[in-house]
Amino acid sequence: MSTNYKFEGWMSLDPSAAEGNMKWQGYEPKRWQETDVDIKITHCGVCGSDLHTLRSGWKPAIYPCCVGHEIVGYAVQVGSQAEGGIKVGDRVGVGAQSSSCLKPECEECANGVENHCVAMTNTYDGKYANGDKSYGGYADYWRGPSHFVFKIPEQIASEDAAPMLCAGITLYSPLKRNGCGPGKKVGIIGIGGLGHFGLLYAKALGAEKVVAISRKATKKDDALRLGADEYISTDEDPKWAEHHARSVDLLISTVSQPNMPLEQYLQLLRVHGTFIQVGAPEDRMPAFYAFALIAKGVKMGGSIIGSPAEIREMLDLTVKKNVKPWINARPLKEANQAVVDMAANKARYRYVLVNEAHAT
Repeated sequence: MSTNYKFEGWMSLDPSAAEGNMKWQGYEPKRWQETDVDIKITHCGVCGSDLHTLRSGWKPAIYPCCVGHEIVGYAVQVGSQAEGGIKVGDRVGVGAQSSSCLKPECEECANGVENHCVAMTNTYDGKYANGDKSYGGYADYWRGPSHFVFKIPEQIASEDAAPMLCAGITLYSPLKRNGCGPGKKVGIIGIGGLGHFGLLYAKALGAEKVVAISRKATKKDDALRLGADEYISTDEDPKWAEHHARSVDLLISTVSQPNMPLEQYLQLLRVHGTFIQVGAPEDRMPAFYAFALIAKGVKMGGSIIGSPAEIREMLDLTVKKNVKPWINARPLKEANQAVVDMAANKARYRYVLVNEAHAT
């Protein structure tokens, strides 16, 4: 389908893109289907996944690749079979998933956990069922299936909504599914782009106690302002695992380094507690003795983003509880420097690229 706008963006051509070497150029979006929506992008968050993909850290990227899966903008074209009541001009967003099979015989899709469908398509660096590539939001426009496009509540600013669509839901979903709420003591490991959302949503869900866990003490004041009741600096206290043993019911780990002190983290869990990993290291996680689980009957699991229903639920809670992420807005033209700064852990706590030509 012809349009009066062009699909152009910051393209990674090889792993050196992670060092600030993306190139601005055009690309061919997926072929138009009547279930699709075209979005004129105003904002896109910078996610750790972008860095892993740019450098082919998890797996070889499908170059050329345009990253970015925390997208907010305005619907400029809406298919005749689009879902969700989306209309041209609506402010909408899309997160890390842009498609799944949506077949009635698919157990995951039929049960509202589309994010676990074996035919899941990532918003970028993926392939749709027809073989077309998916491209992300470091760009002027985005095209994809309406099932994974969400109306943004008017109470949430676009620069705040963008990082919620990946980082936010990545923490909200496991918190909610694992019982975060009144009477629960919750720990968030790693206070960065993901972890700061963990503190915000644990507090919004009504946890009795929220504990921030990080290596250094430098983020303590920030963590307390974000809603933490307690802060554990693992570098400051050599016996931190002993001093805080059996203190939390639920631990969410955002750590993406493979050398994490996993067995010590498990010591923090109370009897029948739960450890959930959401950070995705590029190497294997540490081994540990089975008694770390057996002795207290604790459970260990993982979580990946969230379903469309959970994203809408998260946005509703965000409005109700006035959840406000800490973001650093940067012009889209600075995308190369933003990914370099993100890799250097300079964000406090999420970079959001602003497409100034569209955001005015």
